[in-house]
Amino acid sequence: MSEDDRAGEFGPIYLPALQRIRDRWLELEPVVDATSYDDVVAPTELQISLSDGLGDADAARLDIQWSELGMYSFHYVDSEDVNWRFDRHPNTHSPETHFHPPPAATTTAAEPSCIDVTEVSLVTRAVHSMWRAAYDNDDLDRLNSASNPP
Repeated sequence: MSEDDRAGEFGPIYLPALQRIRDRWLELEPVVDATSYDDVVAPTELQISLSDGLGDADAARLDIQWSELGMYSFHYVDSEDVNWRFDRHPNTHSPETHFHPPPAATTTAAEPSCIDVTEVSLVTRAVHSMWRAAYDNDDLDRLNSASNPP
């Protein structure tokens, strides 16, 4: 997600949230290959590498931001250049909590998110359950289809 996608304050990155998100993905997902931060001194993003992806992708990555204000971005990209993301931030193109569908996750294609929860662990579980449903069913339409996951 670019800064241009946001209108209003996102807030400073909240490292304890990124640590909880990392721990939850490691607990829930067997295809997690590695986790890292974009900067070891002042991280602004958690990166979760997956050893498999959706559809024909043989690898994927989630780039995750979570702010002190409870704003977030879970951005998926894979080896087949499929992108999607769940976001919560002020903007001019959609509701504050929204989903950018695959394959390009463009700003103009944002739609309301099926995720209504706001607590770090619950949002993480919701994003994971949406990813896992799409993965298990080989169906990208499953990504934003649940009723208030997790």
